[in-house]
Amino acid sequence: MNTTEVLSEFASDVKEGLLQFPKRLPSKYFYNEKGDYLFQQIMHLEEYYLTNAEFEVFEENKAEILKAFLGVDGEFRLVELGAGDGTKTKVLLNHFVSKGTKFTYSPIDISGSVLDGLTNALAQEIPALSVEPIKGDYFKALAGLKRNNSMKEVVLFLGSNIGNFMGKSGETFLRKLGEDMSKGDLLLIGFDMMKNPEKVLAAYNDAMGVTREFNLNLLDRINEELGANFDRNNFQHFPTYDPITGETKSHLVSKCTQNVHIAALDETFEFKAWEAIHTEVSQKFSHQMIEQLAKHAGFRIVQNFTDSNEYFVDSLWEKL
Repeated sequence: MNTTEVLSEFASDVKEGLLQFPKRLPSKYFYNEKGDYLFQQIMHLEEYYLTNAEFEVFEENKAEILKAFLGVDGEFRLVELGAGDGTKTKVLLNHFVSKGTKFTYSPIDISGSVLDGLTNALAQEIPALSVEPIKGDYFKALAGLKRNNSMKEVVLFLGSNIGNFMGKSGETFLRKLGEDMSKGDLLLIGFDMMKNPEKVLAAYNDAMGVTREFNLNLLDRINEELGANFDRNNFQHFPTYDPITGETKSHLVSKCTQNVHIAALDETFEFKAWEAIHTEVSQKFSHQMIEQLAKHAGFRIVQNFTDSNEYFVDSLWEKL
């Protein structure tokens, strides 16, 4: 996909989202270079418990996880969807390499800068690791791997990324993911569990305001790439959490009645005072929800790994 196509897709998605009621902007556009940087900062915030919880899952269960992976016959390919900086994954990679495990690590990410950073870091930190990064769409990359190699695949989808899908779209995503996997392939998938609502909400409204900046950066990106005139001072970051459904939602709320012009669309959008733009959903899960999701997506649960507080679960599934 060339730059023009990416720009037109971005412009089209922004237009479609701002014409809806309520207004929305796709969270995938958080991740430009500045957005990547800000998210790495978020992952290390005290309030953002998810990183440390999943890190503990891997530290305490790495031997058990390897044992479960080795149920896959012979050499395997470890494919990670949305690898980021690999902080947690390196716990597994280091352990696997130290045990002489035969595998190739293929991180997939839409961000070339993220992949370059990760690949360079791994070359320094784990030189014995075989790395084959893939830039692009998850499904296209997985379909390509399935066509071109006969190795069993173990797919990692960590950090509760599955929680960023709206409604039934998470189930649809996993079913589609399964179509690009073979029977017996494994999927290790992270789930942020339901917990104290105050703890959940604090993770999306940190005292330093990094998450606020992460959300407002989306408006900056529209200004820079699509020639808009959003005034970030006229918008307020506002997260909510529903302990019944487990949904955390992030919004940018217009503080006043205002018009925003987007040059690339040659359109002006009206915002009423206190009108919200929905930017992201972060679903929290129960064990029952995980079981239903696996069943409906065509997998069976092999084993669940959790941290000492039971904040987070990495669930190992087998493709049926």
